[in-house]
Amino acid sequence: MDSRVQPRSLQDWIAHEVLDIALDTDESLRSAVDTLLATLPATVELLGFGEALHGGEEFLVLRNRLFRQLVTDHGYRALAIESSLPKAEAVNAYIAGHGASRYEDVADAGISHGFGQLTANRELVEWMRQYNCDPANATKLRFYGFDIPIGTIGAASPRQSFEHVLAFLAVIDERRSATHRQHIEPLLGEESAWDNPAMYSDRSLSLGGSQATGELRLAIEDLISELRIQGPGFGTGEHAAQYSEALHYAIMTRQLLNFHVAFARGAGQAELLGIRATLMADNLAFILEQERTAARYWRSPITATYSVAKRSSRSLGGRL
Repeated sequence: MDSRVQPRSLQDWIAHEVLDIALDTDESLRSAVDTLLATLPATVELLGFGEALHGGEEFLVLRNRLFRQLVTDHGYRALAIESSLPKAEAVNAYIAGHGASRYEDVADAGISHGFGQLTANRELVEWMRQYNCDPANATKLRFYGFDIPIGTIGAASPRQSFEHVLAFLAVIDERRSATHRQHIEPLLGEESAWDNPAMYSDRSLSLGGSQATGELRLAIEDLISELRIQGPGFGTGEHAAQYSEALHYAIMTRQLLNFHVAFARGAGQAELLGIRATLMADNLAFILEQERTAARYWRSPITATYSVAKRSSRSLGGRL
């Protein structure tokens, strides 16, 4: 709608802006998507597709059809769904042809919230794997989650993200990494204690209020500081991508611990969701940067494809 003309009502705005999409044939869907993308500026790097209902297969089936078209016709190369960022590494390895050999092995290990059990998500992941296995497709697809680390029902233990940071730090100084690990390991405790269902009726059971969590917060600040100090040496060169990932995981761990602390002190839903939303936004920004870094190494004959595909980390999935 012309910015100089203000709609008189929401109905007026919808009537002017809505784009009818017929789903009865692939051709009609393709035409509608082409029309929509033609309205977007060339600088768009993240395309969102929102689902109105978690677990609604119809939305996910549509998402799958859209993503296939975006890949084959418009050069999109990555997808992020509302799932745990650390867990998604298992799915990304699976579609790349290494790691697990069966979808069943990554359905829960690689997709949080139980969403891996949905038929449409299985079909999506299997299609991405088949696409990557085809040698005719020189540029491979990548799968991400952009949610916070999730356990069985809530925010997860910080163990996995701590482990990721320590593994990279070992590249810099294995002995120093081992020293951090000896201090951190006893503080982490049992995984189940961080995700105890009983704490949702009695917040005193949350580990967020424990002395150990306070010490873990100091430990992650030390790790972030150490990584930043090493930045000039590892922020460029052959370890640049791993360094960027380790630093992001360290910052994500800090926010995850902040979530647990806020929950333990009785924070309301607005504050908790605010912490989560901020971290999800940080995760999307990280994913975009990962895609930009990967794109720098693309070479001919796919340079022409890159002129479209550089807008690659398009998010499709729940608030996708």
